Amino acid sequence: MNSRLFCFAGGKQGSWSVVKMAPVLGESLPEVARVDILNEDGPVEDAAWVLRGVTSNERYVTRGERNALVERQAAIGRPAITHAAIIPIRKNAQWWAMTQDERRAVFEDQSRHVKDSLKYLPAIARRLHHCRDLGGDEPFDFVTLFEYAAADSSAFEELVAMLRSTPEWKFVDREMDIRLVRDVYS
Repeated sequence: MNSRLFCFAGGKQGSWSVVKMAPVLGESLPEVARVDILNEDGPVEDAAWVLRGVTSNERYVTRGERNALVERQAAIGRPAITHAAIIPIRKNAQWWAMTQDERRAVFEDQSRHVKDSLKYLPAIARRLHHCRDLGGDEPFDFVTLFEYAAADSSAFEELVAMLRSTPEWKFVDREMDIRLVRDVYS
């Protein structure tokens, strides 16, 4: 088992109910009722789609930015959290033709991705999954999982709108927005 590998399986089963699923840019994924988030790989029974990605090192942050993120970031999987979003994106060939330092300049110097996002932590937790690292035919480059309390829904909307308005998002050619609610059984 690779503890860094995660699968997001959309279908009829899963611990999360889909409350909204919409393409933001590019081709949509098939509509599903539920999503399961698995820390494993392998066949997923009756899944309409499976997105795979691995957690990895931070690629566009400085030591100071990483320290600030680690200090403020909440863990994914907090029991009291009932809302989540899965936002898979694919960036265009122009993004991938740039060098690491050129992508860093767009990511933080121009878009202020980390600096402007810090104010939303720890209320909104996030975990980034790199799909390109799998070397296969994954439909997206990144899958980001966000978790937040219902009371922080408007802050999450603000965060997403802010990120989509940055110069970095000019390089996105496919994006889905999948909103989830965790089933809570009494």
